[in-house]
Amino acid sequence: MKKVNLLNLRKMKNIKFIAMAIFATVILTSCDDDDTPDPVNEEEVITTMTVTLTPNGGGTPVVLQTQDLDGDGPNPPIVTPTVATLTSGVTYNGVIVLLNETESPAENITTEVEEEADEHQFFYTIGSSLNATTTYTSFDGNGNNLGTEFTLTASAASSGNLTFTLRHEPTKPNTGLSDAGGETDIEATFNITIQ
Repeated sequence: MKKVNLLNLRKMKNIKFIAMAIFATVILTSCDDDDTPDPVNEEEVITTMTVTLTPNGGGTPVVLQTQDLDGDGPNPPIVTPTVATLTSGVTYNGVIVLLNETESPAENITTEVEEEADEHQFFYTIGSSLNATTTYTSFDGNGNNLGTEFTLTASAASSGNLTFTLRHEPTKPNTGLSDAGGETDIEATFNITIQ
């Protein structure tokens, strides 16, 4: 009788061992690392874009700015100046600075855009009645246009719009805004007069 109990006891131990092994296998396979979501790359908050146009060879800079401190709130962006005046025949060196002024102190988003240059590009759209041209002078690591720096040449007297658009993850290279794709991070239009 004792022999049977000992045999039953060994069978019970084997069953427990097998059950624990199956349980452990189920637990380990259910903790698959492939189910971990990719980290989200949050978009930058841009409240302010300042474009500084400095005459080549010196002179007083022309500063264009759009500021929208409430983001999607009820207040429209504040665009200054109402009309910017450029001098005919002058080439301006342009620099674009982006800020997040919801932070204190304000966060310089331009640094992040330049660090992720292959994922960003500024586009300059000149209205048909404005006699001006632009040229990129800053590029990403692959030699494609970035555009945080550029030149603008003011030609004959005229007036019209100049729009700056920052695209996130555009197709590069591209022939312009029309085939760039991506998403717009910020866009602002300024009224320009060339005298």
